[in-house]
Amino acid sequence: MGQTEAAREGAADGRVDNTISGGIFFHAVIQGRDITVQLPPRITPALSGLPAPSAAFTGRDQDVDRLLNDLAPDESRGGAGQTALVTAVSGLAGIGKTELAVQTAARARKKRGLFPGGVLFTDLSGYDPERRLSPERALEGLLRALGMPGDHIPDGLQDRQRLYRSVLAAYAERRQRILVVVDNAFTTEQARPLLPTDGVTAALVTSRQTLDGLDARLHDLDVLEEPASIALLDQALRHARGDGDTRIADDPEAATTIARLCAGLPLALRIAAALLAAAPARPAASLATALQAEHTRVDKLSRPDRAVRAAFDLSYRLLDSDHARLFRLLPLNPGPDLSTEAAAHLAGTATDRAEELLQHLTDSHLVEPGQVWGRWRMHDLVRLFADEAGHTRATDDGRDAAVARLLDHYLTAAQAADIHLQTTPGLPLPDDFTDRDQALEWLDTEQSNLVAAATAAPAHHAAATGLALALGTFFDLRRYANDWINLCTAAVASCREAGDRHNEKAALDGLGRALTRAGRFQEAADTFTAVLDLCREAGDRHAEAMTLSNLGQALASLEKFVEAVTVLTDAATLFGELGDSLGGARVLGILGSIQIELGGAEQAVGNLTEAVAHWREVGDRHAESVTLDTLGLALVGARKFGEGVKAHTDAVALFREFGDPHGEAHALNNLGGALIRMRRFDESADAVLGAARLSKEIGYPECEAMALANFGEILLQKRSFGDAVTPLTTAVSLFRETGNRRSAASTLNLLGQALAEEGRFDEAADVGAQDAQLCRELGDRHGEGIAWKNVGLSLCQVPRLEEAVEALSTAAAIFRETGDRRREAEVRDRAALARASSRRTD
Repeated sequence: MGQTEAAREGAADGRVDNTISGGIFFHAVIQGRDITVQLPPRITPALSGLPAPSAAFTGRDQDVDRLLNDLAPDESRGGAGQTALVTAVSGLAGIGKTELAVQTAARARKKRGLFPGGVLFTDLSGYDPERRLSPERALEGLLRALGMPGDHIPDGLQDRQRLYRSVLAAYAERRQRILVVVDNAFTTEQARPLLPTDGVTAALVTSRQTLDGLDARLHDLDVLEEPASIALLDQALRHARGDGDTRIADDPEAATTIARLCAGLPLALRIAAALLAAAPARPAASLATALQAEHTRVDKLSRPDRAVRAAFDLSYRLLDSDHARLFRLLPLNPGPDLSTEAAAHLAGTATDRAEELLQHLTDSHLVEPGQVWGRWRMHDLVRLFADEAGHTRATDDGRDAAVARLLDHYLTAAQAADIHLQTTPGLPLPDDFTDRDQALEWLDTEQSNLVAAATAAPAHHAAATGLALALGTFFDLRRYANDWINLCTAAVASCREAGDRHNEKAALDGLGRALTRAGRFQEAADTFTAVLDLCREAGDRHAEAMTLSNLGQALASLEKFVEAVTVLTDAATLFGELGDSLGGARVLGILGSIQIELGGAEQAVGNLTEAVAHWREVGDRHAESVTLDTLGLALVGARKFGEGVKAHTDAVALFREFGDPHGEAHALNNLGGALIRMRRFDESADAVLGAARLSKEIGYPECEAMALANFGEILLQKRSFGDAVTPLTTAVSLFRETGNRRSAASTLNLLGQALAEEGRFDEAADVGAQDAQLCRELGDRHGEGIAWKNVGLSLCQVPRLEEAVEALSTAAAIFRETGDRRREAEVRDRAALARASSRRTD
C-alpha cells in the first residue's frame, strides 16, 4: 500500500536519504541502504468477506431503509460526513438479524455507494461457547482482511485495537469509508473493541441482546407479517427448485397455515421451505398438517445444518437459574401475554423482582415487551420450546403450585373487579381497584387471559367455575356473548361432574343470560326452565323469582307474549312476598317492553315511569338508563314525541357516563327514530349516523344495521332516493349477517322503494322478490303480499308484463287469504290492466 524511493545519494557527504511517499503505511517501516521493505499489497477492499445476500428476502423494506438512513453520512454535520457511528440490531434467535445486516451492507455498498472503502464482516459466534470469538481473535481477522500480514499484527487487545482503528481512520482520511459488520455479538464487551472511533467509519452490530451499552442507535427486529412470511416461503422454494415449483402459490390455505405456525420467524420459514425443497413431490398441505401438532413442531422445523431448537437452546443455556426458571414457567399462562404482576404470582416472587427477571429475558429477546409497559409475551415457537423445557423440570420448578397461584390471582382480581362493576348500591368495594373505571380497564386488558385461564383449567374446578361467574357482568357489558356461553357451558359440565349443585344453578343461570344476549332465545328459555327446577329443588325463592323474570324476558323475545306475561306476573308476586323492590322494578321494565309490542304504549308509559323512578331512587344508573331508553319507545308509541326525545337523550347521556357504548349506540338510534317521527330530519340524521359510527367502532353490527336503515328512511323522507340506496343496501347485508331476517325484510322494502323512485325498476323487482322470500320464511303473509305487489308494480314499468301479472296475482291471492279486501281489489285491478297491456303487445 506504499512505495519506496531510496538511495538518492548526496553529492558531497555521502549521506543516504530514504523517503517513503504515497499510500497508507501501518506499523514499523525500516529503511536502510540495502533494505527492501515489502509493505502490504494493494487489495480489493474487504467486501470479499461479506456473506452472499440471500435471494429470498422480503418484508424488511422499512428496516433496510431505516438502517441505510442511519448509515448515510449527514453532510450537515461537518465536512467529513459524520453519521451515527454504530447501529445495533437486536432480536430473537432466527429472526433474520444477520440477513438484514448483509442485505443492508450490500445495498449500501453497491446501490448507494456509501462505502467506497468496502465492508468488513466478522461473526463473533457469541452464543456458542465452543466457537465464540474473543475480541483479540476477531481483531486479528479484521486486520488480516484489511491486508495486514500476520507478523505486522501485534499481540494484546489494546495494541490490536489501536492499529485497527488507525487503519480505519486512514481509510476515512482518504475518503475510503468502510462499514464494519459485527455479527452475533454476545455482550457489549465482546463488540466494543471492534467499533470505529474516527467519526466517519460506520458499524452494524447484531445480537440477541439489546446492547444498550454501545452508545448505539438501537433497532429491534420483529417477526414478519403473514403476507411477507408467505412470500418468503414462495421465494425460497422457487430459488431452490426453480420458478416451476408453485406449491406455495397453488395452495394458499396450506401456505397461510405454514406461515402462521412458523409465527413469522424467518429461520423457521426457511427451514419449512427447505423441507419442501428436499421432497419435491410433497404437497404444501402435508407439511402444514405435520406442523399442527404443538408437541413436535419445534423438532420438525429442522434440517441437518440448522434447527429452530438449536437456535433457541443457545440462548436458553446462557440463562442463570432464576431467569431460566421463570422462562420455563411463563408458558403456563394460557393467554397471549401477561402482566408483571401475573408473572410474579407464577414465580412466587415480588413484583419488582419479577420485573427485573422479565427485563433481562427481554434484553435476551426470549421474551418480548407488550404494547404497553408492564406486559410481556413470547414468540409462539419460543413458547413451545420453553414449555418443553418446563416439563423436564416440572418438579424442580413447582409447576403445579405456580398454576394454582396464577389462577388464584386471576380469580381474586376478577371477583373484585366484578363487585366494582355491579350497580347494586351498598356493596362494600374491595381495595384491589381504586374505582370502577380501573376495574373495567383491568378486565379489558386481561380478558383473553381470563377466558383462556377458565377454559384451560378443567382440573381446577373452583377457579374455572368462579371465573365464569365473576365475568358475567363484564361479558354482558362488553357483549362478549360467545365467551360467556363457552365459559358457562364448561362450568356447568364441571359442576355436574363434581356434584356441585349450588354452582351448577349459578352457571346455568349465567348460561341462560348469555344465550339471551346472543339472541338464542329458545335455548335461553330452555335453560332458565332447567334453572327453575334447581331453584325449587333447593327452596331458593329469591333465585326462583329472578329466574322467572329472566324466563319472561326470553319468552317475550320469542314473541310468546301471553306466556311471558304469565311468568312475569308470577315473578312479580314472588318479589312482592320477599319484599324485593329491585326485582319488582325489573319485572315492570320487561312488562313495559311487552306492552309496547302489543300496542299498549300508554299502559307501558305508566309501568316504565314507575320503574325509572325506582332505579333513580336506589342509585342504579345503568338500570335507569336501560329503562329510560325503553320508556322513550313507549312515549313515542303514545305519540308523546317531545317526552320520548328527552327520555332517549337522557338515556344516551347515562350510558355514556356508565361506559356502556353498546347501550349508548342503541339509545342514539332510538333517539334518531323519535326525531324521524317529528320530521326533524337533520337532527335525526346526526343521531343515527352517530349510532352507526359508534356501532362500527365497537363491533355492534346489529345496531349499525338499524342505524343505517333509519338513515335510509330519512333520505327517503327527504326524497333523496339515490342517496338512500347505499345505506339501505349495507343495512340489508348487515341484517343478513346477524341473522335478523325480519329487519332485513323491512329494509328490503325500503330499498325497493328507493330503487323504484330512481327508475331502476329491474333492480327494484329483484329486491322485492328477495323481500317476498324472506317474508314467506318468516310466516309474514301480509308482508309477503306487499312485497309481491311492489314486484308487480316495478315489472309493469319495464315492461315485463307477463311476470308482472304473475306477481300481482300472487299478491292478490295472499291479500284474499289475509282478509285485506281493499288491497286485494287494488292489486286485481292492476293485474287486469297489465294483462290487457300484455295482450295488446302480443
